[in-house]
Amino acid sequence: MNTFAAMILDKDLLSIVEEFGAPVYVYDANTIAAQYTRLKNAFNPIDVKIKYACKALNNSAILKLLKSMGSGLDTVSINEVKLGLHAGFLPHEIIFTPNCVSIEEIQEAVSLGVHINIDNISILEQFGAIYGNSVPCCIRLNPHILAGGNNKISTGHIDSKFGISVYQLRHVLRIVESQKIKVNGLHMHTGSDILDAGVFLQGAEILLDAAVQFKDLTFIDFGSGFKVAYKVGDITTDIEELGQSIAIRFLEFCKEYGRDLELWFEPGKFLVSEAGVFLAKVNVLKQTTATVFAGVDSGLNHLIRPMLYDSYHHILNISNPTGKERIYTVVGYICETDTFGWDRKINEIREGDILCFKNAGAYGFTMSSNYNARYRPAEVLIYKGEAKLIRRRENFEDLLRNEVQIELN
Repeated sequence: MNTFAAMILDKDLLSIVEEFGAPVYVYDANTIAAQYTRLKNAFNPIDVKIKYACKALNNSAILKLLKSMGSGLDTVSINEVKLGLHAGFLPHEIIFTPNCVSIEEIQEAVSLGVHINIDNISILEQFGAIYGNSVPCCIRLNPHILAGGNNKISTGHIDSKFGISVYQLRHVLRIVESQKIKVNGLHMHTGSDILDAGVFLQGAEILLDAAVQFKDLTFIDFGSGFKVAYKVGDITTDIEELGQSIAIRFLEFCKEYGRDLELWFEPGKFLVSEAGVFLAKVNVLKQTTATVFAGVDSGLNHLIRPMLYDSYHHILNISNPTGKERIYTVVGYICETDTFGWDRKINEIREGDILCFKNAGAYGFTMSSNYNARYRPAEVLIYKGEAKLIRRRENFEDLLRNEVQIELN
């Protein structure tokens, strides 16, 4: 069940549209807090360290909210690092796990004092040549375990660009030894939508087998990828089952290793996906010989996941929740194939109605763009029962802000 739906009524969402306009992203702080607490409790008795993957939703208000709960931060670009610092995270609370960036970006992150996580041999060699053992680092290994999802969202398969292959571990150890690199953490990420705890545990065993060969570890980071429900009846990650299995095995490993280590996870979608909805107004109804299209004042420029990942977002007509159900294909106003949902059964849609797209808290606004010179939408956070604007809607001046005007004769 989408926990957001249990907390926010349709009439409340309609009042948000009246106040802030559409399209608009709306997030619920209570849902984020509930997901965070659930994850923390799942690994009892271990005090698991949560590093929120801010690529999912990086508005400063959301970052501050999660920091207030005790979360750290997982970042993948130097600007995400800076966003985290701006939101009040301390450098030691942030891990920097970029992919295919330059050594100069790594050096900038080092200068900011955050944890460095290295995912390729070239950068590991350069890092060692520059810093030796003066700056510790984490190493991201690819266990070649596909824990769930498809190749578009998976990062642990054999052809993934993410991480150093576990089959290259001997080479990694030679570099670490020859350049006296201090490795204080090991990391893996098997991709999104983990369905089988047993498969995830296979990847964990591979990481733990590698960990015994590094003597200065202070933490092990199992990444994330927990699956949330997008449809009624969806199979989801059983966090409690996974948490207890991991906790038991991790405590055993710490005894084998000779000292207690910290256990880290990097959830993104799990914390914020169900906490967000996207609201858009129906511009037109268009009927062809085979299809009834409901065209909304949004598109892949605001929510690209359906077109990029074939992802499903449940769509509700909150303006007419008791209307007779009919079949619609919901499309956007972008000059591309721009479909949110094909042949959906939705309560009768009229022009001017507001449609609600569920599970829009993760990879929604953060993947938005100005394609077709469209403005990016507003963002609203429901906090302590009050709807607060946390990002204003863009305007025409925003489109021109970084252009340099020149004379063309």
